[in-house]
Formats: sequence, C-alpha cells, structure tokens
Amino acid sequence: MSKFYENGEGKETVLQQITAKVPAGSIVTLVGPSGSGKSTILSLCNLLITPDGGRVIVEGKEVRDWNVHELRRHVGLAFQMGTMLPGTVKDNLLLAARLHQLETEATERIMQYVGLSEGMLARQADELSGGQKQRVALARTLVNRPSILLLDEVTSALDPAAARGIEELIIKIHNDRQNTILWVTHDLEQAKRVGDFTWLLAEGRLVEQADTASFFSQPKEPFTRRFLKGELSEEAAR
Repeated sequence: MSKFYENGEGKETVLQQITAKVPAGSIVTLVGPSGSGKSTILSLCNLLITPDGGRVIVEGKEVRDWNVHELRRHVGLAFQMGTMLPGTVKDNLLLAARLHQLETEATERIMQYVGLSEGMLARQADELSGGQKQRVALARTLVNRPSILLLDEVTSALDPAAARGIEELIIKIHNDRQNTILWVTHDLEQAKRVGDFTWLLAEGRLVEQADTASFFSQPKEPFTRRFLKGELSEEAAR
C-alpha cells in the first residue's frame, strides 16, 4: 500500500509500497523515527484515510469494502492523549455503546476490568489524570468488543508508573481476548517487552520486519542496527 499527501510543491510520499501481514491474535509493534508513517498505517486500517495505492485487508476484506460503522466496531483505535468527550466518564462509555447499538448495562464491569472504580463513572472526564483518561479511553474502545486494537503511542504522555500500568492493562486485554494489536511506540524497551513481531519504518518505507526476538538480537539491515544503537538522529533518519 502507498499513501500520498498534496502540499504546495506537489505530492508528498508518506508510505511507499508497504507490504506486510499481521498474524491474527499477535501484537505487532511499529517503531521508527518521527514522521516515518507509523500512525498513517493505523489510520489506513481504521479508514480514517484511504490508501492511494495497493490494498489494506482487514479480516479478509479490503478496507474500502467495509461499512465504516462496522469496521470501527471491529477495529478500535486509541490515541496518545486519551482524548475525552465532554461530560462524565459514564457519558463517554454510554455514547460509544449507543453509537454501535450495544448493551449499556456493562459499563460498571468494563470500568472494573480496566482498573477503575464504579464511583468514577460520575466524574467529569476532563478532570481525570492522564493515566485514568487512558484507561477510560481503552474502556470506551472495549465497549465495541473490537477484534483488532490500534494503539498510537498510548503510554508516551504518561509518567513511568502510569505508563507501565497501561502497558500491563493492554497485555491483560490481549491475553483475555486474543485481540490482534498494532502498537506504535517510540519506546524500544517497550517494543521488546510486548511485541510478538516488530516493524521498523523510515521515510515511509518498511525497512525491516521480523519476530521481535530476532529483530532486536539479529537485525538484518544496516539501518536497523544503527537505529537500535541510537546512532541515527531524527535528521539523519529522514
């Protein structure tokens, strides 16, 4: 698949002929310099944007052939900041349920599952801490019972304790539900801990993809070896 954007000087290539497969039920971590196209891949899988070349296949069907409503029930997306909708925590969860015509009685159970008390349902969502917001964002996604989770730097804005708590929660979700997960992260140690497979992107190209153990212990590409050693500045990587 490929993706381009128009700018004042013509087309800017964001993704160049990416070819990869995500095994069902696995965690794939996406690493690479900023601006390398990692978040764009997530957006293509959720139909926030459409590819300009090639195809994106989600559960056996080309992404543009999905009903958007159904696609976003199957493919949940969580962002870096755990953005909250106006209103209470319960409002956030109920809105997600109503949008997808799902049962709303399970909000208390979902809150408990993500490590928050039922008493927080009445709290204004914008008053929560960063870690609490991210837990609510994950709970809001789980209301839809997605089979695929797209995670875009979901721990990078949190303090170390909160970040580790969110990471452990996601691993719990994965173990319990066997979701397929694409996880964008700048934290290489996190990628090493959580990933079954790891992809390295740079300048819109998929430089290397491998099982995570091999990716970190025996990288094949010189660029990957330099990246893992921290020898590439953001400017050099572009």
